Amino acid sequence: MNVRRRLIPAAAVAAVAALGAGTLSGCSGGTGVVANTSKFDVVASFYPMTFLAERIGGEHVRVTTLTSPGQEPHDLEISPRQIAQLEESDAALYLSGLQPSVDEAVAQSPVRTKIDAARLTTLEEHGTEVGGHAAGHATHEDGEHEDGEGTGKDPHIWLDPVRYAQVAEGVGKAFEKADPEHAADYRKNTAALAGELDALDLRFRRSLAHTRSKVFLTTHAAFGYLAERYGLTEEAVNGLDPESEPSAARVKALERTARADGVSTVFYETLVSDRTARTLAHDTGLRTDVLDPLEGITDRSRGKDYLAVQEANLKALRQALDAK
Repeated sequence: MNVRRRLIPAAAVAAVAALGAGTLSGCSGGTGVVANTSKFDVVASFYPMTFLAERIGGEHVRVTTLTSPGQEPHDLEISPRQIAQLEESDAALYLSGLQPSVDEAVAQSPVRTKIDAARLTTLEEHGTEVGGHAAGHATHEDGEHEDGEGTGKDPHIWLDPVRYAQVAEGVGKAFEKADPEHAADYRKNTAALAGELDALDLRFRRSLAHTRSKVFLTTHAAFGYLAERYGLTEEAVNGLDPESEPSAARVKALERTARADGVSTVFYETLVSDRTARTLAHDTGLRTDVLDPLEGITDRSRGKDYLAVQEANLKALRQALDAK
């Protein structure tokens, strides 16, 4: 698709050259530097964006991912080689507010199509209060952020199938505009994916409608949108940063919550240590289980793609909340 080469900063060229010619090729979903191809070249920032690009783009796109499988996306520091990926791509698909180094690189890149998923739906504040509850809407009706970049807002929109479907619709429209030759296929693929996400939403809604408890404990406040969508309450050990350490007072408060609300399980995630979850579970007599924030797919994931892992999340929630 890329018919004209863009200028790459000298530092990035040197870094790419040092890696050797073997890194200049790759396939869909890979992390090699993109080369000019006959396809619509998309650089996606991390797995939820990669999944959208691959499903919507289908055979017409070549997707390269900046965040390697198993890498915690919050920790990504973009490299000169990855700057070259952006320079040579037709489109960048990312989520502002999640990976600051990606935000900066995209802003400085001359890539023609920049798709910010955070501007395709509404963002709210979650995880900023002690209990990790939603703190209300923080967007205008048109979806634009009051602060321009979504700073301080919860970026984990993909865990809500409804918001994720909204993002998918926006990505599809952006692909159609950037690559009109294949617009009909992009529309078809977007509609198919939106249908699957609608069906997933319905399964969550029905499966979690009648539960003994509405409260779940997790080590990472990633599930605020999901909790809000299905009438649940997320109590997070940490805030939006999965690596932060909870205070002793916070741990004590969670122990009281667990007893008061009949909580049975402390959830942890696959890409971050489960030490805090296991310590809290030991102190409170609770069990532990995985609730995957779907920031990356590895061989430890309970499924091979977004839809499969969300089904596993639903199963885990049903068990923890004692669904009827």
